[in-house]
Amino acid sequence: MTTRYAFSIDLDRCIGCQACVVACKTGNEVPLTDSFIAVRDIVRGTSPNFFGSFAHHRCFHCGDAACVNVCPTGALSKWNGLTVVDTDKCSGCGYCTDACPYQVPHITNNHVSKCIACLDLVKDGQTPWCAQTCPSQAIKFGERDQILVDAQARVAVIQSRYPNAQVYGDKQLGGLGLMMILLDQPAIYGLPANPEITLPLAAWQKVGQPASVGLTLTAVAATGLSFIIARRQHLREKAAQRNDEEAFDATSLPAEEEKKDNG
Repeated sequence: MTTRYAFSIDLDRCIGCQACVVACKTGNEVPLTDSFIAVRDIVRGTSPNFFGSFAHHRCFHCGDAACVNVCPTGALSKWNGLTVVDTDKCSGCGYCTDACPYQVPHITNNHVSKCIACLDLVKDGQTPWCAQTCPSQAIKFGERDQILVDAQARVAVIQSRYPNAQVYGDKQLGGLGLMMILLDQPAIYGLPANPEITLPLAAWQKVGQPASVGLTLTAVAATGLSFIIARRQHLREKAAQRNDEEAFDATSLPAEEEKKDNG
């Protein structure tokens, strides 16, 4: 049976130190102009009743991943519950950026960029950099079933302080590979409570995606056909131009001969 991996992030334990951001960029050699993880402050309420927390923006590794469903080249795929990227296959089309309900994938240097859960480390039996580095142990990684059980137990502990605390990601989009222990409603963190596949994407899954294997060949064929059509049109235009020139020469020749005779 294939292991399904997942992360959890406990926002009660998160101290917003950005260690996960730095570890991810360093361990994965992410360019300075790019990032797989972003952490921001959330402050709500009025004095003295402030609510402070942190929001993490990163790949949720959706069970039913919209980005994978629309990718025409197979650059995005699922591996043991994780959404991974093969940049060599990426055409930079940007379909994934439009499809993701969390607006996570982005195009950098003509290919998709996002967290792939430090795939090489995981395949080697190790833990992703962010989970290794988190000083408050807010980030966990492991088999999804156990991660979910631990997250639910954690929520039960903190609900006395945060009545709206909940596990986000248990059911959404086929079950997320990144579950968050939220201290309040998802909207507070900029998260959709019930993310859905949009109607155009659903249509793509039923019609476009089954044919995606042949998309590249179709594109090549279409390009070749366009070239043939354009070439034929060009040849017709050149032939018409020659005919016009010959007709002009034929009509102008008598006038030239008459001028010579009068001279």
